[in-house]
Amino acid sequence: MKKQPIKPFYFDITEEEIESFAEQSKTILKSGRLILGENTAEFEKAFAEYVGTKHAIAVNSGSSGLEILLRLKKAENTTVLVPTNTNFATVAAVLRVGGQVQYLDMDETTFAPSLQMVKEAVEKGASPNLSGVLWVHIGGVISPEFPQIVEYCRQNGLFVLEDTAHAHGSQINGVQAGNLGDGSAFSFFPTKVMTTFEGGIITLNDEEEDYIARSLRNQGKRGMDFGGLHTDFGNSTRMTEIHAVLGRIHLAKLPQMLARRQKCYQLITASLREAGLSFVSTDHMDNASQYKLIVHVPEGKTAKEIKSALAEEDIFLGGTVYEIPCHQQPVFQGVCQGQNFPRAEYWCPNHICPPLTSGMTDEEAKMVGEALVRHLTH
Repeated sequence: MKKQPIKPFYFDITEEEIESFAEQSKTILKSGRLILGENTAEFEKAFAEYVGTKHAIAVNSGSSGLEILLRLKKAENTTVLVPTNTNFATVAAVLRVGGQVQYLDMDETTFAPSLQMVKEAVEKGASPNLSGVLWVHIGGVISPEFPQIVEYCRQNGLFVLEDTAHAHGSQINGVQAGNLGDGSAFSFFPTKVMTTFEGGIITLNDEEEDYIARSLRNQGKRGMDFGGLHTDFGNSTRMTEIHAVLGRIHLAKLPQMLARRQKCYQLITASLREAGLSFVSTDHMDNASQYKLIVHVPEGKTAKEIKSALAEEDIFLGGTVYEIPCHQQPVFQGVCQGQNFPRAEYWCPNHICPPLTSGMTDEEAKMVGEALVRHLTH
C-alpha cells in the first residue's frame, strides 16, 4: 500500500470540534451580533491570560495588528529597524503608517539580527529620527540575545515591538513571546500553529494603548462606540465573532498541538544531529512553537534539488523563512537602496523547512529526518 504523502500543512480540528464550531456559529447567526460580541471578548481574555499580558485586542490580520502598534508608537516620520529576513507584511506596516525602514542583516544561527547588529545600527546613527525596532521571531525562534536587545533599546529610548506571527507559545526565561517587548502582533493565518481562518491579535500591557488600539480597529471610534464620532485615524480591522469561535477552539488545544510539534522536532533533529547537519536550534528556549524547522543547506547542494528529491519520496517541504529578503523584493525598491546584507543574501535561498505539524506521527517525523540526512549528505 502506498504511504500517505507527508505535507507541510495540517489543519488540526476534530469532528467534535467541527460540531462545536457549527453550533456556536449557528447561535451567532441567530443573534445577529456578528462583530465585537462575547466570543471576541472571551477569546481576547483567554489569549491575554495565555501570553501573560494585561490586554489582547483581536483584529482581522497580523498585518493590521502591526500597523496599529506602529501608530500607537507614533512611528510616522521616524525610522524603524526591521530585519530584511521577514515577511512582506512587517516592512509594509512601517511604510503604511508613514515611517521609514532601516534593514538589519541576520545571523544564521537564529535567522534573526544579532545584538551587535542592532548596536551598530543605533551607534552609527542609522537615522537621526530612529524610534524603535520591529523584531521578528522567525519560525517561532526567540533569539537568546533578545532580552538583552530589549534592554539595550530601552536604555537608548527606543521601543521594541514583536512580530509574533510565528511564535504562538514560544517562551524564553519564563516569559512568553508577545510579552517580551512593548507590544506584539500575532497572526492567525491558516498555516500558523493556530488559526481563526484569517485574523490576528495584539498583546499589550498599557491601559491607554489598549483603549486607543480598540478605537483604531473600529474606524477610530473610541469606547466601543458604534456611532458617528471618529476620534482616531483608524480602519475597519475587527475580527468577526465566528472567527473568534475558531480561535477559542484552537487556543484551548494549543498546548497539545505544540507538544506534538515539539516531539516531531526532537525526532527530526535527532537524525540531523547524528549526521552533523546544521539547523536553527530552539534548545535554549523554555518552549517553542516549532512553526518552522530551519535547516541549513550544505555547500554544494541547492534548496531546489533537495525539495525535488524529497517530493519524489512524497515528503513535501513548506515555505521558507524567507527565500527572498525584503531588500531584494521589487515592491520595496528604493528602501535602503545600495546597501548590502550579505548573510541574508546567502542564507535566505540556502535553507529549507521540512514538514513539521501537529498532525505528524512519530514514524513520519523519523522518516523526514532520515530522508533529510540522505539528501543533504549524499
